[in-house]
Amino acid sequence: MFTKTKGETPGTSPYTPAPDTSRSTSSASKSVTRAAPSLICSDMRMKGSVYSEGSVQIDGHVEGDITAAEVTVGGSGTVVGEVKAETVRIKGQVKGSIRASKVELETGAQVYGDILHASLTIQPNAMFEGQVKHDPDPLKENSPQAAAAPKASASSSTSSAKSETSSSASTSASSAARAAAPN
Repeated sequence: MFTKTKGETPGTSPYTPAPDTSRSTSSASKSVTRAAPSLICSDMRMKGSVYSEGSVQIDGHVEGDITAAEVTVGGSGTVVGEVKAETVRIKGQVKGSIRASKVELETGAQVYGDILHASLTIQPNAMFEGQVKHDPDPLKENSPQAAAAPKASASSSTSSAKSETSSSASTSASSAARAAAPN
């Protein structure tokens, strides 16, 4: 019944473990498929960018950009930054742009920012403030960027603050002159 094959030493067997099916890689797409998404729990706060080749579920608070194959922002989740994925599902809050082939704003979602998409679904009672732009391939690097407020550098923000102060002072001075002038 139990026999040793020629050349086999005691304690070893020709057993080969089964391949790990929870992760599979394709050299063409370099995507990773996982049984469960990477999870950021509701009691977690993160500051910085998040990158995953698989799925990510945000139930906590993330300040930074998120790039993944699939992103779900849960009902208690908040993202402040850009969300970029093949599929994006929003149940919570996003303050920033979304770039995805498929975007779903589910009931209770709150999005404050622009959406660049190939497919967009907005369910009843989902809130969205921003611009929407359709693009057949929104994840392409040379795709038009979602419109966003330009960020000023430190030196230009100082000069713009001075010019705003000057313009508001001249505006109030001209208002006062108009009020004092006879009709």
